[in-house]
Amino acid sequence: MMKIARIRKSDIETYGLIRDGKIATKDDITDATAVPIPINVRDFLFDGWIKEIKTSFEKIPFNHDLSEFELLAPLPNPQKIMCLAFNYLNHAKEQNLTPPSDPVIVMKPRTALCGNSADVICPNFVKEPDYEVELAVILGKECKNISEENAYDAVFGYMILNDISARDIQFKDKQFTRAKSFDTFAPCGPWITTKDEIDDPHNLRLLTKINGNTRQDSSTKNMHLKIPQIISRLSKVMTLEPGDIISTGTPEGVALGNPDFPFLKDGDLIEMEVEGLGAIKNTVRFVD
Repeated sequence: MMKIARIRKSDIETYGLIRDGKIATKDDITDATAVPIPINVRDFLFDGWIKEIKTSFEKIPFNHDLSEFELLAPLPNPQKIMCLAFNYLNHAKEQNLTPPSDPVIVMKPRTALCGNSADVICPNFVKEPDYEVELAVILGKECKNISEENAYDAVFGYMILNDISARDIQFKDKQFTRAKSFDTFAPCGPWITTKDEIDDPHNLRLLTKINGNTRQDSSTKNMHLKIPQIISRLSKVMTLEPGDIISTGTPEGVALGNPDFPFLKDGDLIEMEVEGLGAIKNTVRFVD
């Protein structure tokens, strides 16, 4: 049962474990357990090192405050970021659509990822940037044609992902890829929570606030296609790999289709929470 964060301090990047608002860094873990865990967080997550330290977990000191570190995107180099469209009934309704019977996905590039408190950099030619709070699933095993019954075996853990979209470009292009692919258009984190810490990923509150005002307030119980269905059906299309991210869609309350909710503006503070997974906050900055 762990929360794993990718962190930076004084331009030195490393990773660590989170407990009760404190961090144990990679070096702390090695010193306490005598296990020479790898430098790369990806290797630590998916190459069996967590099992190596579990028996000595209680020896690990959590002595550092979270405030000492910058929280980076938990995974720096996922092979795939797959974002589901219209996977919540009320969100589909506010777009005058019906939730699809199979996953409709958009692939985001890994360069869109940024961490907690990082600025969302929006070029001035984008006029309608929008927010989307989502539960993101991190895969821990390679799978192809996996059954729904076995799909959870492929899940490593969960995090928050904000699937930002430039709506004006989305409608100009008549498809989603460019609109969702800008650098920093996938704030995520604040860490990865292993799946054994979440009793039911389909019963988590989702919350978005813009400048302190609530925009989205829903639950993952309103997800149309559930996680086992999503994983199984996507695995029939492509081989899913350790570190792949599946972002499972957003509920109602986005700016698109809601005249009372303006699109994001320069200086807006976006705060997002998913129950049990923490919270992320990011400020929007428009640039030439």
